[in-house]
Amino acid sequence: MGSFEEERLVQMVRDYIESESTTPFSGTPSKPYYQVHQETTSLAFSLQELLQNVTAGETEILEKTIWYLKVLEDNIGVGNNLKEWLVLNLKQDGYEASLCQTSWVSTFVRPSGGYEYIDVLMKDDSSGKPTRLIVDMDFRSQFELARPTTTYSSLLNSLPSIFVGTEEKLNQTISLLCSAAKQSLKEKGLHIPPWRRVNYMQSKWLSENCKKVSSFSPNWDNFCGSPKSSNRGHSILKP
Repeated sequence: MGSFEEERLVQMVRDYIESESTTPFSGTPSKPYYQVHQETTSLAFSLQELLQNVTAGETEILEKTIWYLKVLEDNIGVGNNLKEWLVLNLKQDGYEASLCQTSWVSTFVRPSGGYEYIDVLMKDDSSGKPTRLIVDMDFRSQFELARPTTTYSSLLNSLPSIFVGTEEKLNQTISLLCSAAKQSLKEKGLHIPPWRRVNYMQSKWLSENCKKVSSFSPNWDNFCGSPKSSNRGHSILKP
């Protein structure tokens, strides 16, 4: 089973546990509706403002990624190798891109886990220092809840399916979404599972234990379908 399939299977199990967890939350009493509404509105505004503040580098990498995916529509066989395929395309176009594989150990408040995403180092024209951009191809689904409130669903739908941004932007987005998820679960009378807490979500992308892979020796038949289409696969890497 590929790593992506394993991630989805684990996610399905966790979603099932959430949907079956009907024990009422026994913490502080529920807040008045108007206060909850104000807090949710503030979160939505902050999230919108954060995501709309896009740099030229973020736009460039996002547009490249979308272009690669459009080309991919005419090719088959990439499957679970999508992230590797994208890294190869980015490197072929001159970007310093890597596949990042994070992992973290279990603690009292956080179960162990692992995750994969792409990062790209972009040089700042003014300072010359590299800026690390995180590229996540399945970003929105990472924050899904099994039984969300209407308000949380609306907030979730405002997220991009493909995230491209700095560590700082990502960290702020995680904090906002986890706060909203916490409120949604409380309103449904559910406990907050460890994998929906901010420290677990941060570990996916910001764990200190991060292995970077930038060199691959792929079988192009697996990446681009049948042997007859292998030449097409090579041309994709040289747009």
